[in-house]
Amino acid sequence: MAVKKRFPYRAAFVACNGGCRADCPYGCIACGACVDACKFGAVSLNEHGVAEVDEDKCIACGACVRKCPQGIISLHDCANSIAVKCANKAAGKEARSQCEVSCIGCGICEKICTAGAIKVTENLSVIDERYCLSCGQCAVKCPRHAIYDLRGVLTEKR
Repeated sequence: MAVKKRFPYRAAFVACNGGCRADCPYGCIACGACVDACKFGAVSLNEHGVAEVDEDKCIACGACVRKCPQGIISLHDCANSIAVKCANKAAGKEARSQCEVSCIGCGICEKICTAGAIKVTENLSVIDERYCLSCGQCAVKCPRHAIYDLRGVLTEKR
């Protein structure tokens, strides 16, 4: 079904990469509430039980955002391909023990961002899409691979 989208194109985004395999209290719990809420078939659960969004089907209505009990789904600007796929707010050592690819709040991304678009808040990197240039240097330098290039150009697509 072709759906007419409004410009600028937005879509739902799930801030969880599934690296914890359910050990993280902040990540996707595979409840399926977002899948049930999406009337366009844009949300599904992957092999790790983590919600994924098909941007081609998503119209950014926000139904999945409102239904997510973990609060890890948000709407993002599709033109911005750099995103933090983690919601873990635990401090470094604890975050490392919960997930192999969690953000540990080390601040490397914040230091390297020439646009000032990334801030570490509550041990978690947060990208302000209004300022992000999508250069991807934060994704390339992230030691835990918690920041992704959603296009799969600068980092492996996951």
